[in-house]
Amino acid sequence: MFNKLLLYFLLVLSAPSYSQTVTAQSWIVTNEDGAIIQAKNHGEVRSIASITKLMSAMVVIDAKQDPNEKIGKFTRVQHIQMSLVGSSNESALLLCEKFPGGKSQCVHNMNLKAQSLGMVNTKFVEATGLSPMNISTAEELVRLVLAAKEYPEIVQASQTPMIQIKIQKKWFFFKNTNPIIGQRHTFIVSKTGWTTPAGGCIVMMLDTEVGKRVVVVLGSKNTKTRIPEAEFIATYDY
Repeated sequence: MFNKLLLYFLLVLSAPSYSQTVTAQSWIVTNEDGAIIQAKNHGEVRSIASITKLMSAMVVIDAKQDPNEKIGKFTRVQHIQMSLVGSSNESALLLCEKFPGGKSQCVHNMNLKAQSLGMVNTKFVEATGLSPMNISTAEELVRLVLAAKEYPEIVQASQTPMIQIKIQKKWFFFKNTNPIIGQRHTFIVSKTGWTTPAGGCIVMMLDTEVGKRVVVVLGSKNTKTRIPEAEFIATYDY
């Protein structure tokens, strides 16, 4: 109840103008099948920041390389977890560099997978999301989320508040960039993003009191607004 009241006052809930209270430049909420419930500028092409890492993780998993192979200090599967939970740029880069055919083939496969999902306005030039040239639309990112939910590794990472990895006698800790993981809602897919060109971004699929919802938020004011806005959009009584 407190959380709902907090969201209410933060976002100035009112039926005629709820879409104007969200700072995100583009957003969408759909049901679990991808049918649109409500949206704003959902066809607008925008930079997507680290949401990119969902796609890079998927093509790496698709390649079926040895998950326990060491890439530097960590194994391949640990790098996948680190790229998704902690949004590690280094892990995403290493995974792509060690992809069959190298980095260029990894990015090529990311674009091929986007095409196979019908994401015609989506383009990737690298694996992390640091480039503003990694672009998509809120509507097309719903397709990405629905594809990502079929990957157990991604679902597990989306539900993990923090990962702990011990290398010899040293512990490494990576907190989830979505701080409400494990606090409320049941998340199926979650990935945040932030760069100055992209603004605050998040994609998520979660269980709510009104059913499963897919939410995409792009171009939110900052990293503090993206999650409250996405949560508000997901749970609003449309």
